[in-house]
Amino acid sequence: MSNSRIEQIIEEIEDYIDTCKGPLLGSGDKIIVNRERMEELLRELRMKTPEEIKRYQKVLANKDAILADAQKRAEAIVAQANLQNQEMVNEHEIMQQAYEQANQVIETAGMQAQEILNNATRDANEIRLGAIQYTDDMLAEVQNVIQKMVETSNSHYEAMMNDFQGIYTTITSNREELMPQPAQPEKEPEAEEAKAEQP
Repeated sequence: MSNSRIEQIIEEIEDYIDTCKGPLLGSGDKIIVNRERMEELLRELRMKTPEEIKRYQKVLANKDAILADAQKRAEAIVAQANLQNQEMVNEHEIMQQAYEQANQVIETAGMQAQEILNNATRDANEIRLGAIQYTDDMLAEVQNVIQKMVETSNSHYEAMMNDFQGIYTTITSNREELMPQPAQPEKEPEAEEAKAEQP
């Protein structure tokens, strides 16, 4: 089978990820991606996946058509053999010979029909297994790519939140150093004595 559009999109995503550069002060397993480009590729991937699955379902449906055609050809061979048998039996002067020949023709026709059915069944099963395997491999590649993207996004998000927390803590500390709390004024002794003399 030729490469599907889904395979091409997966290759584009992998190639794009390979071309992305990492942050200047980050670890080697982190990269910076263009969000619009990645969303565009994922959107097309999401749209193409149902089309690919329908295409392989159509391939699987051809199995029934292959078997039906083989059955029809087998029935035609048997019908032709029976017709020849009837024509030979009608000739009474060679009735015995016709009977033996007819049995032979029917036996040969039955073997041919069975062979056609066996070949058609084998071909249909090979097509079905190949289509299922191909579809599963294709979906596995999509799953791996998405899993990598999710893991990378989670790692980037966690690192970013840690950076924000550190910056927030630093800013809070700096503000406290710039704006110290004013000291509480002491009570005047005269006011305290006047308050004590009141009945």
